[in-house]
Amino acid sequence: MLAAGDLSEPGRAGTRRSGPSPQRRRTRRGRDRTRTCRARRRRPGGREHGSGPAAISSAIYAIRKGLKIGLIGDSVGGQVSTTNDIENIIGTPKTTGSDFSMSLEKHAKEYEIPFHKGHLVTKVELDGKDKIVTSDDDLKFRTKTIIIATGAKHRELNIEGEKEFTGRGVHYCSTCDGPFYRNLDVVIVGGGNSGVEAALDLSNIAKSVTLMEFMKDLKADEVLQKKAYENPKITVMTNVQTKKVKGTQFVTELEYMNRETEEVKTLKTDGIFVEIGLMANTKVFENLVDMNRIGEIVIDNANMTSVEGIFAAGDCTTVMHKQIIISMGEGAKAALSAFNYILNN
Repeated sequence: MLAAGDLSEPGRAGTRRSGPSPQRRRTRRGRDRTRTCRARRRRPGGREHGSGPAAISSAIYAIRKGLKIGLIGDSVGGQVSTTNDIENIIGTPKTTGSDFSMSLEKHAKEYEIPFHKGHLVTKVELDGKDKIVTSDDDLKFRTKTIIIATGAKHRELNIEGEKEFTGRGVHYCSTCDGPFYRNLDVVIVGGGNSGVEAALDLSNIAKSVTLMEFMKDLKADEVLQKKAYENPKITVMTNVQTKKVKGTQFVTELEYMNRETEEVKTLKTDGIFVEIGLMANTKVFENLVDMNRIGEIVIDNANMTSVEGIFAAGDCTTVMHKQIIISMGEGAKAALSAFNYILNN
């Protein structure tokens, strides 16, 4: 989350801070007391919650605009750090999630961006036009603007073997990882729009696509269902429950159960794509800004939320297409919008 404008860091009296260090002074008794840290000649700046591509992008763009900023989040990378190979970042033909995450962190360090690492925001309060951000170690930060870039997480099947084979045959983004399965057999789990769209996309790449849905009928739009049923490379299986992912070094089989007969079967496959939706990491902000029915933060074309001075970027928002390159662009746009807001307020 990026905050900007007369940023001060009250902190906790009598405690030692981690992350962005406040200025300190010695009292006559020799005790260390936190002093509020205000922007000097630099323009007042911000506080960043989240540390994925959108967060790092907004932080870098903000600090290049002369804003005093800070980053609050867990480890750098977010969802990206769990991705295996990445081949769709323009200008970077091929990298891995871990390598890309390290490059994000290295870039942030080039600008000496203060990072309250390993902590999350637990509360945001409004005080006039100011915002007071509280982290999970009870530090408080007063600011004029915020950029929420907390990302999202994929809904999981929560079955045996899923976590073990994540990145080794189990994936959550067909756009990102589908091209690695050219002329191979794949399974798509999820019969909503995202699942059926993934099946249609992968039918142009994979040897065969098996589309599995827990309910008796697909939930996707009729036009998508029609295309899936008419596609000779797609086999649709409804009323089935996935039970177990099997393999050695990589996925080789998926165990599932027919919910009507309770018969358990095994399907040989090279890859499994879980397409049952995303969960935006926005719960802490649910009483602060407007969200849609699935918890994504509603933003306008300038990334402003329903609260003046609070912006949002990346997968936690209503922006279409959850992709790394789009999140980075949205982060940059949010930072520039926050800068313009500060100039005009």
